[in-house]
Amino acid sequence: MKTEELRTLRIAIVGGGYGGAAAAVALRHAGAQNVHVYEQAAALAPIGAGIGIRPPAVELFRTWGIWDEIAKVSGASDHLEILTADGTMVLAQEEWPGLNDYAQPNHNRIIHRGDFIDVLLGALPADSVHLGHRLESIVDDGATATLRFANGEVVEADLVIAADGIRSVVRHALFSQKPPVFAHEHAYRIVVPIDQSHGLVSDANPRFYIGRDGVIAYNLPLAYRGELSYDITAPSDDDTWAPEISNDYLVSLLDGFDERIVAVARELDIDQVTSRSVYDIDAVDTWHTDSVALLGDAAHAMLHHQGWGANSAILDAEGLATALVAADTVSEALAAYQAVRKPMTDHLQAISRQGWNGEQVESAFPANA
Repeated sequence: MKTEELRTLRIAIVGGGYGGAAAAVALRHAGAQNVHVYEQAAALAPIGAGIGIRPPAVELFRTWGIWDEIAKVSGASDHLEILTADGTMVLAQEEWPGLNDYAQPNHNRIIHRGDFIDVLLGALPADSVHLGHRLESIVDDGATATLRFANGEVVEADLVIAADGIRSVVRHALFSQKPPVFAHEHAYRIVVPIDQSHGLVSDANPRFYIGRDGVIAYNLPLAYRGELSYDITAPSDDDTWAPEISNDYLVSLLDGFDERIVAVARELDIDQVTSRSVYDIDAVDTWHTDSVALLGDAAHAMLHHQGWGANSAILDAEGLATALVAADTVSEALAAYQAVRKPMTDHLQAISRQGWNGEQVESAFPANA
């Protein structure tokens, strides 16, 4: 689009998580100035746990001019290690794909979700981020779209980017009414001080401990915080959104695991553990109309095993910004965005559903194999 057209384009982003926030940063870097983010939360809180940002996404932080801020609140990892449940055998230890593909090494960055979103939103003008805006409905008017929020506000935009997550209101209204798919797993997550991790943290690299019965212990060091992001994923047929658990239950899942992992579970403040059933979505056939596009989990929510959820949202953000700069119209840009990004995320959704094999790991990074 012409510079002036892009600069004045009215862009409304639904959702202030890492997908929506990244999209706002990418679009402003590309030249868009009238970009507004609408987040349903009334206040921003440091919720969540650790995530890993892969080298291609890290390179975008340099491009967008937020690298220094990211580096201050993240740790640098050069490899991923996958071990047997008891920690006695390394099943795979591989350098992060793409680490040395750029002008400078781009290590995988281990960062707390809350810190990541703070950096992204902190790069935006304060008056462009609107909290307490829960979307109730969207009307696609063709060249524009109209958003109605629960607080009574009505917003018309030339481009609406739906980054409103796995239970996306926009996806349900315009693109697919298929519900999220239960993975028959639960994920139990908490961030604990390193000095209470019983020696699980020895460096900045994530370690996954794989049980033969489908139980997995994910350990992501947040050394810059003095913390460890501790995650137990286990099979379950209970699709309750937030299952109730106990320390004894967590310990029972960890039979045969490294005693350090068991010790952490035994001592956790169970009220601080985030307990969730695990869901993703089936691939969505179409992501866009002439004025509305899905992004991140709203377009392609995936299971967490391969760590592609946040990374895909970041790459979506740049893909959309790039398409808008190159195309003559919003409609053409959205078609180009889907054509580039959807085949990649379809593949990653399928890979992420594979999980891990407790007896053999052919590659730590099957999507790159």
